[in-house]
Amino acid sequence: MQFSNFGQKFTAHSGILQLMRDLGTSQADGREMLMLGGGNPSQIPQVQLRLRERMEEILKHGDEFERMLGNYTIPQGSLTFNKTLAVLLHQEYGWQVDENNIALTNGSQTAFFYLMNLFAGTYATGEKKKVLLPLAPEYLGYSDLGLEADMFVANKPSIEFLDEHLFKYHVNFSELAITEEIGAICVSRPTNPTGNVLTDDEIKQLDILARQHNIPFIIDGAYGTPFPNIIFSDATPLWNENIILCLSLSKLGLPAVRTGIIIANTRVIQAISALNAIVSLAPTHIGAHIVEEWIHNRQILRLSQQVIKPYYYSKMENALRWLHEALDGLSFYVHKPEGAFFLWLWFKELPITSQMLYERLKERGVLVVAGHYFFPGIADADWKHRHECIRINYAQTEFVVKQGIQIIAEVVREAYAGI
Repeated sequence: MQFSNFGQKFTAHSGILQLMRDLGTSQADGREMLMLGGGNPSQIPQVQLRLRERMEEILKHGDEFERMLGNYTIPQGSLTFNKTLAVLLHQEYGWQVDENNIALTNGSQTAFFYLMNLFAGTYATGEKKKVLLPLAPEYLGYSDLGLEADMFVANKPSIEFLDEHLFKYHVNFSELAITEEIGAICVSRPTNPTGNVLTDDEIKQLDILARQHNIPFIIDGAYGTPFPNIIFSDATPLWNENIILCLSLSKLGLPAVRTGIIIANTRVIQAISALNAIVSLAPTHIGAHIVEEWIHNRQILRLSQQVIKPYYYSKMENALRWLHEALDGLSFYVHKPEGAFFLWLWFKELPITSQMLYERLKERGVLVVAGHYFFPGIADADWKHRHECIRINYAQTEFVVKQGIQIIAEVVREAYAGI
């Protein structure tokens, strides 16, 4: 049996496949792995309680539960959810949106599969377009989404050193080239893997450049505003007819319901609806149904601001303190954690690659993500920085995070010592 080019491309090894396999099979050999690798959110008690209460309300309310599970939506997703969200966005931010500007997808990954292939690849004119990532490292899940090869181009960042062990990436606008081959610009805010939050000025500049070149500006807000709002720095939400804003319910605590949200102009929404119909008939609406009441009464904003953000901020501070204690004396830097729930570690002049470090840590029972996966589209294959970084997730329990950090420190010390 042979696979087509499509089959060969999408069944080959990829960073996202390794990440999700690790996430799902970490205990298959009977060992209890310390899961600092995947993107699973914390199960925050206050949020879990509200989710349980909401489900109980649904179960008690006539045939609401049966209707939630037993009916397809239209390909655009739940219109009542879309209308409710549009009202919130208009009232909170003044955005000129209605239900025709919103579509649901079966998770953010599906949304980006659609979007990357809508704007990159071969056009009817024969032109080949790419997606520009203005700052790499960037989300590893983008890397392998293209139906065609070589669909991304990325810029190296400028690096600002903040103190002895903290640094921050910035968009290097002096090196940013938007050529005729660029079909869209895409950023995540906060950035996965680094926790970087592009400044309002950086976002405004990218928006202006996108409109000047008549290409869409895609903002991945899976961890950002208005929900779940896991942002620890100042960040103003932005949307206009040229911006495609992607949100998610996963980091609210609902990763299993696979609900992505796209806010865009009506032409893009119509395209997403057509793709939904072909690929999956209709998107799931279980997650949308659960949180629709929260959007209507603004509880989703209160939970995000008053519960979810401070919860992760406290976990971040603890993880950062443990890292500084465990790695004391080593040549390491941590990207300033401004959002999401990851820490990006940079070991300067690391004698082994990040992939080798990943393998050694896995042998010791700790799962992280090797840094080289997060640099799609970087032309400089010899840039050593790509192989000196790892991403860790601090959303797990205190025991898991603290133990994992201790083992990371031990293995890194051994690597520097040549062991």
